[in-house]
Amino acid sequence: MEFRRIDRLPPYVFNVVNDLKPSARRAGEDIIDLGMGNPDLATPTHIVDKLTEAAENPRNHRYSTSRGIPKLRKAIVDWYDRRYNVRLDAETEAMSTMGAKEAISHMAWTLVAPGDTCLVPEPTYPIHTFSVALAGADVRSVPLGPDQDFFENMKDAYEGTWPRPRLIITSFPHNPTTTCVDLSFFEQLVAFAKEHEMLVIHDFAYADLTFDEYQAPSLLQVPGAKDVGVEIFSMSKSFSMAGWRIHVSRAPRHPDRRPGARGMGRSLAEGDDVRLGGDPGGTPCRRLARVREVLVEGRQGRGVTGGRLRPSR
Repeated sequence: MEFRRIDRLPPYVFNVVNDLKPSARRAGEDIIDLGMGNPDLATPTHIVDKLTEAAENPRNHRYSTSRGIPKLRKAIVDWYDRRYNVRLDAETEAMSTMGAKEAISHMAWTLVAPGDTCLVPEPTYPIHTFSVALAGADVRSVPLGPDQDFFENMKDAYEGTWPRPRLIITSFPHNPTTTCVDLSFFEQLVAFAKEHEMLVIHDFAYADLTFDEYQAPSLLQVPGAKDVGVEIFSMSKSFSMAGWRIHVSRAPRHPDRRPGARGMGRSLAEGDDVRLGGDPGGTPCRRLARVREVLVEGRQGRGVTGGRLRPSR
């Protein structure tokens, strides 16, 4: 049987890594798994307690509302206001889904079609490429790395592609290169998208995984970004909730409120008012910061030059 859309996909890198591990272990190798980046820290206790409480409420055993219940959506927009001074409308500009992957794949299905092209960083997290391929569109890879000017590479890719690309997918802080940007990058990106009538999806999954006083900017801090962009924030990394499958997104207003994807919003947001990120990332991110310092100390102890690790800019 022919699975036409699946046949277009490249190998899934995490499956490749998982296939390599058993043979290496059988050969006696000591494995340090840098594959999926699955958080190995526990979800903060107050979040687990809230889920336990909500699971005992029969109302939460029903279908959730498609955009996420009102209290959760209000928490999303309050978080953007406190953290980035960005004003959003909880009724029309925020929703929850079962993880960032689901959000990206569904948006790709609605934004591109066969014959369209999307600009995607190379390397990148697999769903950025897979979502476009599953939608039947073409992917144009844009080199990204320490010695690359991603914005200039993106402009070159745009000029060298016909029909012109319709969509740009970005993610900063970036996985796997750790490349970070400042707000001026997003200002250029928004201006570029407006000039060329393109759309932007910004995967903001690693918003809190930053160090040395650096705070990752939000795409939505740029005036006019809401006209061309969608930003996705995942709970997986900041709160060690990878298995919970919940993310929040901010999208442009659309007059037709069609059903979105259901998430775990009802379980998390029933009862008391909800507040996201009073301490951004809380204990998980503080623990990761300490792990990073141990890595730095280990490098220095082995005589590795380069001083303190810093995010690539």
